[in-house]
Amino acid sequence: MAQVIAVTNQKGGVGKTTTTINVAYNLTKAGKSVLLVDLDPQGNASSGLSVSRDKTTTRDVLSGKSSLKDAVQKTSYSKLDVLATDAELATLETEIATEKNRAIRLKEALKDAPYDVVLIDCPPSLGLLTVNALSAAHSVIIPVQTEYYALEGLGQLLETMKLVRQALNPHLAILGVVMTMHNSRTTLSSQVEEQLRANFKDRLFETVVPRNIRVAEAPSHGKPVGEYDKWSKGARAYKALSKEILERLP
Repeated sequence: MAQVIAVTNQKGGVGKTTTTINVAYNLTKAGKSVLLVDLDPQGNASSGLSVSRDKTTTRDVLSGKSSLKDAVQKTSYSKLDVLATDAELATLETEIATEKNRAIRLKEALKDAPYDVVLIDCPPSLGLLTVNALSAAHSVIIPVQTEYYALEGLGQLLETMKLVRQALNPHLAILGVVMTMHNSRTTLSSQVEEQLRANFKDRLFETVVPRNIRVAEAPSHGKPVGEYDKWSKGARAYKALSKEILERLP
């Protein structure tokens, strides 16, 4: 059975999609078969891996118009598939708001997914799409930018996870918290790191993803940073993070 991991933080601009893409890529390099589910209507994970957003999408699967098998697309990378999305996904929450199974549609779709790992790129909100991801996931990865207001909203995310555990998914766990866009030269980054260590202890990954121009450039080329510049600090960080993730998976 696939290990399902939701990558989530309702605060935007924290490196969530970048983390999802690069962890997915590195897990395949370690021999794992991976499905990346793009659950963010912005579709940046889809474009970041150069897959079409005009074919069958996440919305079609969640609305019951398509099976998962018929909707996934191959990428240029061996063992890495994507369930792409487009802006139409944003309307789905309203459409299924009164449906009984509205919070577990993704869980049902992924039930027999033939992969070692499924990574879900969540939208920067705590709406029905994110609840679907948390209901489907065994665990979550929380990227946190080491800047001012970094911890803002984390309490709300943890509360949402608590509610999902109570009502839908009792075994949902935090796989880890990862510090992103880290600038070791600032006092603020060190202060945020201290706060995260105090709050999350051994759930904080040792790997810190630095602020890195190569990481920022790679999506515009439709590539993971490991393909764009494998010797960059960002590429090496995501490779190390992926190794930590593998060590924590059952």
